[in-house]
Amino acid sequence: MEIRSDFLPLSRPAIGPEEIEAVVAALTSGWITSGPRAAELEEIFRAETGAQHAIAVTSATAGLHMVLTALGIGPGDEVVTPSMTFASTVNQVALRGATPVFADNDYHTMQVIPEALAEKIGPRTKAVMPVHFAGPPADMDPIILAAAKAGVPVIEDAAHAVGTVYKGRPAGALGDVAIFSFHPIKNITTGEGGMITCKDGELANKLRLLRFHGIERDAWKRYGKGGTPHYDIREPGYKYNLTDIQAALGVVQMKRVRELNARRGALAARYVAALSGVSGIDLPGVPAYAHEDSHHLFIVKITGHDRDAFIGRLADYNVGVGLHFPPCHLLTYVRERYGSKPGDFPGAERAGERILSLPLFPGMADGDVDYVCAAIREILSSGAPA
Repeated sequence: MEIRSDFLPLSRPAIGPEEIEAVVAALTSGWITSGPRAAELEEIFRAETGAQHAIAVTSATAGLHMVLTALGIGPGDEVVTPSMTFASTVNQVALRGATPVFADNDYHTMQVIPEALAEKIGPRTKAVMPVHFAGPPADMDPIILAAAKAGVPVIEDAAHAVGTVYKGRPAGALGDVAIFSFHPIKNITTGEGGMITCKDGELANKLRLLRFHGIERDAWKRYGKGGTPHYDIREPGYKYNLTDIQAALGVVQMKRVRELNARRGALAARYVAALSGVSGIDLPGVPAYAHEDSHHLFIVKITGHDRDAFIGRLADYNVGVGLHFPPCHLLTYVRERYGSKPGDFPGAERAGERILSLPLFPGMADGDVDYVCAAIREILSSGAPA
C-alpha cells in the first residue's frame, strides 16, 4: 500500500471557531482568572452528572491530591485501585504517605474486576478507587456495595469518562466523589484542567478551601461586583483553581460533548468492522452490563507480533500510537517500595504486554481509520516474528 505523507497522531483536540471566540472573549473581558466562566463550567457538570457539587481544578491530578487530602488519607492507610491505570492515580496515594493496594483487571474489557477489588479491602483501607478505563465504566454496583460494607468512600477515577453512563446513571455521581480530566487528549479539553464532583456538602467545602490557599472566599467573590476583599484562612491550602480562560474553552466543549463522543463512537465502530476476524489482534472487549461508552481510547492487543516492533512498523506508515498503560504494580518505584512483582496480577500483565492505542479523535476522517486498518492488516500478514 502507498504510505501517507502526513503523520496521523494518536489524538488531536477538537478546537473550532466557537472555542476560539470564547477564549478571546474571556481574555478581553478583564477577568481571566477563576470567575464566571469557571462557575458556569461547574454548573454544567452538576447538571450533566447529577452530582450536587462540582469544583473546577487545574488538573485531574490536582483534584485527586485534594480529594485524598480532604478525606484525611495518609501514612498507615490503604487505597484499593486497579493496577491498569495511569501512574498519577497511584502517585498521589504514595505522595500522601498511604499505600496503594492493587486489584487485577479483566484482560478483555480492561476494567477492574469487582470481586478482585472487594477482596483487597481490609482494616487499613480508607478508600476504593475504581477507574473507568478507556471510555466504558467500571462495574460500579458491586464495587459500591463492597465499599459500603467496609464503610469506606468510593472515589471514581473518571479521567476517561466525560459522557460515560453506567446503567442509566452518569459517571461522576456513582461513587462518593469523582475526578475528571480535561487534558488535550481527553474527550473535552481546557488545555489542562479537571473537575471534581461529589455528593457531600461538607466535603465540597473542604475541597474549595484546599483549591485556593485555604481562603474562604475566592477571587470572584472578593473582587467581583458586590464583593469585598476581606478573607480568612483556617487551614492552609493549595493553588489549584481553574482560570476563566481555560473554563471558557471547556464551556463550549461541553456544549459539543455529545457530538464529539458520537463521532468517536462512529470511528471506533469503523475500526471494529475493519479489524474483526483479523488474526493477530484482539479487539476491545465490551462490558456485559448496560452502559454508554465515551470512546475515549480505542485499545487493541497485538498477539501475532512483538508489540514494540509492531509500533515501529506503524511509525513507518506514519501512524502514531499510545500505550495506556503499563501496569502500575510493575513500575520501578512501586516494586521497590511496596514489594509487588511480576505474576501478581495476570490479567493486567497479559494486557500490558500487548496493548496498543490506535488514533482516535473527532477530527479524523473515515479514510484515516481505513488507512490504519489497512496498515495493520499488511503488517500482520507480513510474516514478522512474534
